[in-house]
Amino acid sequence: MTTTDRITLYYSPQTRATGARVLLEELRAPYDLHVLNAKAGEQRKDAYLAVNPLGKVPAIRHGEALVTEQVAIYIYLADLFPQAGLTPALDDPRRGPYLRWIAYYGSSFEPAVIDHFMKREPAPITMSPYADYDTMLGALEAQLAKGPYLFGDKITAADILWGIAFNWTMTFGIVPKRDVFVRHAERITSRPAYQRVTAADQEMAAAHAAAAGV
Repeated sequence: MTTTDRITLYYSPQTRATGARVLLEELRAPYDLHVLNAKAGEQRKDAYLAVNPLGKVPAIRHGEALVTEQVAIYIYLADLFPQAGLTPALDDPRRGPYLRWIAYYGSSFEPAVIDHFMKREPAPITMSPYADYDTMLGALEAQLAKGPYLFGDKITAADILWGIAFNWTMTFGIVPKRDVFVRHAERITSRPAYQRVTAADQEMAAAHAAAAGV
C-alpha cells in the first residue's frame, strides 16, 4: 500500500510521539504536525480528547483513518510506505517475529517498566502480562544479542521503536545499561532522522515551557 496523502501527527515534543516523528522521517513520508503543548495541558482539553479520549500522544490521521496507540502507529506507517524497506512483507519469514517484537513493546515492556519505576508490586507471574521484570528484559537481551538489529543486519521500524525506548528508559535509570541495550540505542540515536527530530524537540519544548510559564 502506498499513498501520496499527507499524514497528520498529533504531537508534543519529548514524549512518546517523538519516536513516531522519527519513523516518519525515516520513511520520508509527507506529514504535518498538529502540535499540542503538554506543559499547558492541551492534550487534556476537549478538542484533543475527541481525537484520543486517553489524552495521549502520538495519534495520526491519514485520510479518514485515525490511529492511536504507538504500536499500531508504527505498524500502520511502515506498511503504508513499504518502499522505505522498514517493514517485512507479508510473505517474509521475518514478518511474524517483527510483529511479535513490536507487540511486545506495548503488551510487556511498557507495563513492566512503569510498575518497576513506580515501585509497584507486580501481579502474580501467572497473571502478569509480562511474567516478571527480569524475565521480560532477559528475553529482549537474548533477541538483541543476535544483532546488530532485532533481526540481524537489516533495520526495521521495530528497531526504531526499541532504540528510542531504550534510550529514554536508560537515561532515567528505569532500564539497566546492559551492553546490547546501549549499543542498540546508539545505533538508532546516531541516525540523522533522530538527530533532526531531537534538535527540533529541544527548541519546541523550550517554547512550550515559556508559553506555559514553567
